[in-house]
Amino acid sequence: MTIIKKFQQTRQATEGLCAPLSIEDYVPQIVDYASPPKWHLAHTSWFFEEMILKKFLPGYREFDARFGFLFNSYYNHVGERLARSARGAITKPQVEDVYKYRQYINEHMLALLNNSPTAEVETLTTLGINHEQQHQELLLTDLKLTLGHNPIYPVYDESCNLVNDSNTESDFVEIQEGLYDIGFEGGDFHFDNESGSHKVYLNACQLSKAMVTNAEYLAFMEDGGYDNFQYWLDDGWHWLKENNIESPLYWHRQGNEWFYYTLAGLQPINPQAILSHVSFYEASAFASWKNMRLSTEFEWEIASKDFSWGKRWEWTNSAYLPYPGFKISKGAVGEYNGKFMINQMVLRGASVATAQGHSRPTYRNFFHPHLQWQYSGIRLAQ
Repeated sequence: MTIIKKFQQTRQATEGLCAPLSIEDYVPQIVDYASPPKWHLAHTSWFFEEMILKKFLPGYREFDARFGFLFNSYYNHVGERLARSARGAITKPQVEDVYKYRQYINEHMLALLNNSPTAEVETLTTLGINHEQQHQELLLTDLKLTLGHNPIYPVYDESCNLVNDSNTESDFVEIQEGLYDIGFEGGDFHFDNESGSHKVYLNACQLSKAMVTNAEYLAFMEDGGYDNFQYWLDDGWHWLKENNIESPLYWHRQGNEWFYYTLAGLQPINPQAILSHVSFYEASAFASWKNMRLSTEFEWEIASKDFSWGKRWEWTNSAYLPYPGFKISKGAVGEYNGKFMINQMVLRGASVATAQGHSRPTYRNFFHPHLQWQYSGIRLAQ
């Protein structure tokens, strides 16, 4: 697929995710780490404008000089920006203005890409495409968080449950003791946090081919899993108690039955479906209850060729750290990954909300250990 076609498809896919929304859905922001759909639509356009068009398209004029302040996410090289927690306060510009901005960016990007772009432009455009794919997933998960706080549990799309899938495999993958190569190799696109191929020594271990199901997690809950401190890391126990956590995110008990909010509305929990929306703390506690553990990200990478993955982001027991030889690139692009390598845990794989073809076995996602709002699950190791 040409880069032009990939660019067009990616931009259309983002807007397709917003097709079921009413105008009121574009603006609310429930928590500071989850952004409104309108902000995602604008920020992904600003990325192409700031990183590519302003530098490489002669005579380019900004759509609106104020947008850099409103829709810059965390790029200190670019300048001052709106506080992350205030993104839901952007009632102006209106949603229709943001769509006009997207069209303006599309027209100018196509003009650039149709005029023999340099290798640097193509490289940055590919980064921008992958960046927008990341925001497509965030748009869905952030939107679910907003809609999930609505007491009438509104339907986004009746065909968009996303948590009803089940395992297709069982048994374990065996890893033999030895040295293994970790990290991305080759010339295809990858993020800088995947590069730096290096050897890692692994002890012999097993990884489950199946992910933990709702029924298995319910057994943990019914056995007092949320009331027994011995299963929990101390940080996790404090998080649980301070926030009155008693179940995965979106689970609601009505009488003797458990329901969960899905993008298709509130539905009875499917016991056989793969568990979703748990934090690292919950994943770690469940593994302890099972007398097992979470894999390291390196064990996961080696074993992943022998099991199916991609239905849930999978928590690992690895802190998000740089690979040997990692260097932060110069300029704003260098702020993409490196500065976040602290206080976060690695997730591997992809989820039902991830754009098709976006992930790969070396892909390293990362979030703070208390967060539940991604489509995250548990694969056990021993």
